[in-house]
Amino acid sequence: MTGLVGLLAVIGWAYLMAMVVAMVPVMDMTEAGPGMGLLNRFNLFAGLPAEARAALAVLCLPGEVATFGMPDGTSLAGDTGLVFVMWMMMTLAMMLPSALPVFIAHAGRWPQRHLLASTGFLALGYLGVWTGYAILATVAQLLLSAAGLLSPMMAPVSLVLAGTTLIAAGLYQFTPAKLSCLSRCWVPRWQSTGPDGSPRSLMQEGLVQGLACFGCCWAMMTVMFAVGIMNVVWVAVLGTIMAVEKNVPSLWLYKVIGIFFIAWGGLLLVLATGALA
Repeated sequence: MTGLVGLLAVIGWAYLMAMVVAMVPVMDMTEAGPGMGLLNRFNLFAGLPAEARAALAVLCLPGEVATFGMPDGTSLAGDTGLVFVMWMMMTLAMMLPSALPVFIAHAGRWPQRHLLASTGFLALGYLGVWTGYAILATVAQLLLSAAGLLSPMMAPVSLVLAGTTLIAAGLYQFTPAKLSCLSRCWVPRWQSTGPDGSPRSLMQEGLVQGLACFGCCWAMMTVMFAVGIMNVVWVAVLGTIMAVEKNVPSLWLYKVIGIFFIAWGGLLLVLATGALA
């Protein structure tokens, strides 16, 4: 059971890492968001001054060099498909590890002979919710890119966009909806009562658990628009934060996270104001 969930998470991480490995040799990874510049030591930008990196980035960013999984602007349908797959892989990598206790709790309610099948149907329902999020995120990314608010490396070009996204995510941490969904993640509650549920009821159960997880984590997932959508450093950081927040009951941790996002976003807006002055 845990093997199935773990395998899906590994698939998500493997896809994201394959994208990064393809990007590293030919792209300035500082363009992908904070922390990603560390990877430049493995590419042709290593040791170059900022001016040289900027000049090479113009030549090597997507649109000039096609790399695995990256939209290149040559086809709207193709780019849409690639962006959607990327967001789905991010949900597998970030959300399934944090939801593992839900699947473990489910395992304690079912006979071993039915466990793999029941977990599969539960996972289908759970991932159905996050598939919906991936669709919305794909549309949002394409619209932001069309408006010139995201770079070809899928990072925000405006401190205002990054700052307001972080502040919005921080404010959500203090809403009743956040606490209600977080409480449900701390102590999973089940709609069905026994191990004789049909595939349909199991998928509905997965939808219920997925909606609770969505209500808990959608805003933090959206922080990727502020730090760079292909920033695997922050995929790992945010995934870890969500896993701890959802599985360590605490009445102060989620508030501290909210304060951090608000403070960070506020600082970016101050910097944006200074840059515009």
